[in-house]
Amino acid sequence: MQIIIVKAKYLIVTVALLALACSLASAYDPSPLQDFCVAVKDPASALFVNGKFCKDPKLASANDFFFSGLNNPRDTSNPLGSNVTAVNVDNLAGLNTLGISLARIDFASYGLNPPHTHPRATEFLIVLEGTLYVGFVTSNGDGNRLFTKILYPGDVFVFPIGLIHFQLNVGKTNAVAFAGLSSQNPGVITIANAVFGSDPKINPDVLTKAFQVDKKLVEYLQKQFWWNNN
Repeated sequence: MQIIIVKAKYLIVTVALLALACSLASAYDPSPLQDFCVAVKDPASALFVNGKFCKDPKLASANDFFFSGLNNPRDTSNPLGSNVTAVNVDNLAGLNTLGISLARIDFASYGLNPPHTHPRATEFLIVLEGTLYVGFVTSNGDGNRLFTKILYPGDVFVFPIGLIHFQLNVGKTNAVAFAGLSSQNPGVITIANAVFGSDPKINPDVLTKAFQVDKKLVEYLQKQFWWNNN
């Protein structure tokens, strides 16, 4: 009898520990929806939440979930030869808390959507018109491997969250692609803009050593206008 009681106690403790472990494993912080959200001790002084404040559901209307105009091509007469029309929580309020957004990308002939990252989203791309050379680079721990593919109308490609990626129109005609992203506010960091066009400028000594180039080249690059089409 005593042995049965002891075994039962062990069983209860084991079940309790497993339940605790499962509850800890399922706990997580919500994904950040902006670049940073500095904590404050006094709630009265807080201006932002991790995302957007929510409208009373009873006051919502169909227009809160509607966006028009994604069928319209954008002007690509810029240094990159591309233009992005983003549809996220900033211009489609109904996306708030839903964890998705989308974009239309227009390319002139040989236009480029330059190397960039989305810090808060994985992206999938589907080509509607034209021919695109696309790719992404893995993280340092994976050896910075480059994955590339030529895409034609109807083809789909996925860019994992946070990894540097790009799209180049390799055709003589315009190209159009649509992208879906796994965040209501995926964010975008265009590499050249961030490194050489930051405000204020990064100390040239940092970039000279990082890129192992002449300081004059770094200073030249910092003086350029870095177009941002996102």
